[in-house]
Amino acid sequence: MRLLLVEDTRDLADAIAVRLDRAGIACDVADTLDAARGFLDVQGYDVIVLDINLPDGLGTTLLNERRAQGDRTPVLMLTAQFSVDDRVSALNLGADDYLVKPFDQRELEARIHALHRREQGPLSEEIAVGTLTYNAAAKSLHRDGAPVPLTRREFALFDMLVRNRGRIMNKERLFEGLFSFDEADVGLNAIELYIARLRKKLSGTGIGIETQRGLGYRLNADD
Repeated sequence: MRLLLVEDTRDLADAIAVRLDRAGIACDVADTLDAARGFLDVQGYDVIVLDINLPDGLGTTLLNERRAQGDRTPVLMLTAQFSVDDRVSALNLGADDYLVKPFDQRELEARIHALHRREQGPLSEEIAVGTLTYNAAAKSLHRDGAPVPLTRREFALFDMLVRNRGRIMNKERLFEGLFSFDEADVGLNAIELYIARLRKKLSGTGIGIETQRGLGYRLNADD
């Protein structure tokens, strides 16, 4: 998953970005509306977390712009305002959820995942994939009851592939889901490394990651 966080309080933004990174979510951080527009001009996102009060205007202005352009990316608004009218106004403009500051980071992460799952479409909480049992919500993967040890990025990669099982995922899309702009030193070839690691850990499970030269990768499984 790739997320844009628009928040001008640096300590809060850094804390959120670190937590999301640990959860396998690539997070880009913008501290103004103008910076957020720059990110959105060149990158698509799975979820946007948008503060209402920013140095150069209101987050609701950006929300209104995106919805007017037909952008349906899920948006979670952050607000220090307790007014019901303010929150209702944000929802009426097209926000999908809101969270009042201060908040528990665990709740923010849970709400982000809920928005992403809703946008991705239904995926059973626990499904059989090859000889594995996969639980997306719990971030767990088991083989015959024993956990399959995946790093956060390996898990994020597996999640993208399994949600698109049988379809080719190009290297660029996989890269966007794993790395943020801050990780500029990471090249596109890093995907090949993570694919190789994942293949090794999935060996003998009935799951194969097929390379389509020049196109990308496709996960195939014996159901």
